[in-house]
Amino acid sequence: MGKQTRSFAVIGLGTFGSTVARELARFDNEVIGVDSNEKLVAAHAQDLTQALILDAREDGALREAVLETVDVGIVAIGTDMEASILSVINLKTLGVDTIWAKATSKNHHRILSKLGVDRVIHPEKEVGQHIAQVLHNPLVRDYVSLGNGQHVVNFKVPESLQGKKLSELPHGNTFNLRCIGVMRGSKFQGYDGTDCELHADDLLLLLGERQDLRKFAGSL
Repeated sequence: MGKQTRSFAVIGLGTFGSTVARELARFDNEVIGVDSNEKLVAAHAQDLTQALILDAREDGALREAVLETVDVGIVAIGTDMEASILSVINLKTLGVDTIWAKATSKNHHRILSKLGVDRVIHPEKEVGQHIAQVLHNPLVRDYVSLGNGQHVVNFKVPESLQGKKLSELPHGNTFNLRCIGVMRGSKFQGYDGTDCELHADDLLLLLGERQDLRKFAGSL
């Protein structure tokens, strides 16, 4: 069975919107890009399934473009709150099942949430928080929030742990964390319950709450 693709409409082809649209298209999805700026549409026409010059504030324009057939609508307009809100309302009116939208302020977020947007995105804030987490501790290589307070953090094993067994680390008993993987380069070495000897520069993938992860990172 072949890979199932999905269809997306990206409203607003600025830096954020065009990046999302191009990446979705790169994964062989059907992507319709929409913007009222002719130059932006022309710049991305070759990368997307369709690139349309439309005013998303007008529900008639979106209906003519048959956007009600897409699986997901992404409203990537940030600078014009009115245009963002009207675009969401029009996608809702068309019957688009799933809508994500970019917000640039708390009020913008609050309004989008009231409109029933499935996910409100704060690109600058989210990227800033991500960078701060990584910069805060040099051993943290990356992290992913899973929701409900749970995170997966990628820790670089320091030289002080060279030669130690995974079972000797205090992550489980002391910090209530689970190791879901030890990576050495691109090779998987083991996880909690396996007899795995650590090397400097191995990567530990730990699952747990942020406070416990922070305490464990500080202990290293």
